[in-house]
Amino acid sequence: MAAPKKSRGPAGGQGRPGRSLALILIAMVALTGGMFLAHQPTPRLGIDLAGGTSITLEAKSEPGQESAINKTNMDTAVQIMERRVNGLGVSEAEVQTQGDRNIIVNIPKGTNSAQAREQVGTTAKLYFRPVLTVAQGTPTPTPSASSSGKPDASTSPSASAGDKGKATPNASATTQGRAVTDGLKADSTPDPKASGSAATTPSPSASAPSAEESAAATKLQQQFADLDCSSKASRSKAAQGAKPTDTVVACSSEGDAKYVLGPAEVSGTEVNNAKAGFDQQRGMWIVNMEFTKKGSKEFQTITKKLSAQPSPQNQFAIALDGEVVSAPQVNTTLSGSAEISGSFTQQSADDLANVLSYGALPLSFKEQSVTTVTAALGGEQLQAGLIAGAIGLALVIIYLVAYYRGLAFIALLSLLASGILTYTLMSLLGPAIGFALNLPAVCGAIVAIGITADSFIVYFERIRDEIREGRTLRPAVERAWPRARRTILVSDFVSFLAAAVLFVVTVGKVQGFAFTLGLTTLLDVVVVFLFTKPVMTLMARTKFFSSGHPWSGLDPKRLGAKPPLRRSRRVNAPTDPKEA
Repeated sequence: MAAPKKSRGPAGGQGRPGRSLALILIAMVALTGGMFLAHQPTPRLGIDLAGGTSITLEAKSEPGQESAINKTNMDTAVQIMERRVNGLGVSEAEVQTQGDRNIIVNIPKGTNSAQAREQVGTTAKLYFRPVLTVAQGTPTPTPSASSSGKPDASTSPSASAGDKGKATPNASATTQGRAVTDGLKADSTPDPKASGSAATTPSPSASAPSAEESAAATKLQQQFADLDCSSKASRSKAAQGAKPTDTVVACSSEGDAKYVLGPAEVSGTEVNNAKAGFDQQRGMWIVNMEFTKKGSKEFQTITKKLSAQPSPQNQFAIALDGEVVSAPQVNTTLSGSAEISGSFTQQSADDLANVLSYGALPLSFKEQSVTTVTAALGGEQLQAGLIAGAIGLALVIIYLVAYYRGLAFIALLSLLASGILTYTLMSLLGPAIGFALNLPAVCGAIVAIGITADSFIVYFERIRDEIREGRTLRPAVERAWPRARRTILVSDFVSFLAAAVLFVVTVGKVQGFAFTLGLTTLLDVVVVFLFTKPVMTLMARTKFFSSGHPWSGLDPKRLGAKPPLRRSRRVNAPTDPKEA
């Protein structure tokens, strides 16, 4: 005699739907609590909804370096700009390329837009150059070696000190053996060997400068004499287009002094770290820099040379984007670190440390346009998006109630659970990863309503198919689930894959749409498995649904259900003629 078969529980392990419901309810409570503990009760809004500033920067090519504007350098510039803006505490700012030459920077409301504009547009090319000559920042028709024509301020004797943009001039300046400034004389006498001149001492390898060198020196002398550092425009153009190996003229960042600077000895790329700090003894803000191993050796070499020179040739200029921010004297050999001091405020010191820490931009940029998006315009867009979402949700509800009747109640509960999870996650992702809700993201959330409702419809239709086959509701719920589950997973996988591809291949605001679509698609799977199916199992046990009430949406008569198929017993033919 065969042993009786053991009965199996309902398919899908839904004999205890309360466990799944408890799990998702705990998750919703935890996320809601975390949202309020993080003091983030609402999602962060992007620039198009909250308002802010949009800056368009156009890359500029230096003479002879047109090929420098390429995808690699543009991408590098975007990364550096992002780090600079993030260094200001603006995690939801957007920096992206547009075309081959433009970069768009979107800074949300609440940020110092002027400070951010200066940060993202500053090239931050830093060089340590020896000082050859210094004078007041006004034009000097006949450069004189007399001390009356020069600034009477001096720097600190330490290489880690010095007033910003000031230096101590010297009437007998030399250029440390460089035969490039033969025409830069401290007085009007043509004799370069005259006492008190700032003429160059020829290098041992050259008995006399060539005609080309003399012409270049004469041109440089005229540039230095004509240089007017009183305006910001002239200060920024003084060393424009110069190479690190060139001898250049430059202005102090305050415009009170002008310099002739030798070729760069140390590059700012060798700065490993920079921090702003306050010097209690001098009562001033300073920027401390630490060099790389290579930079430390280079800095040691140049300070050793400069410490043996007379003033002002014992000074090195710290030139940032062509302007001298400090020109301290060197009296001893230094290595490892340096200090920039001067007329810094806390903000300007922090800004300088920020740009030095995150590196120089590989390209120069000019500000093409600045657009301010008002909060009122963003509010109107958000209101329009919410109205569109409400209309879409209302149409879905009307369709569910009209066609599925009582089942619409389960669908609405599932939509509510999905909405709570989506809202809390968007709020928490703001401070966590810098997610900002923009208008395309709102559109993605609206599209998600249809994706979520589609999952319910697939499951409900599978249940109805089982009832049409003549099964009662409880077996129909369990038998329909495996078939509906496969369809739902395949559909959500396709939606998630599309969102992932869109997120990877696009930039900017479109990524907000893709991110929201992918997030809500994942939540759809969670809600259907842990909420919709368990709730449907519980509702199938109620009299309203199990009896096939006309308003339940599962009325067998309304669905055209077939009568239950019953297998008739087979009667064997009698073998005894008498029984026939």
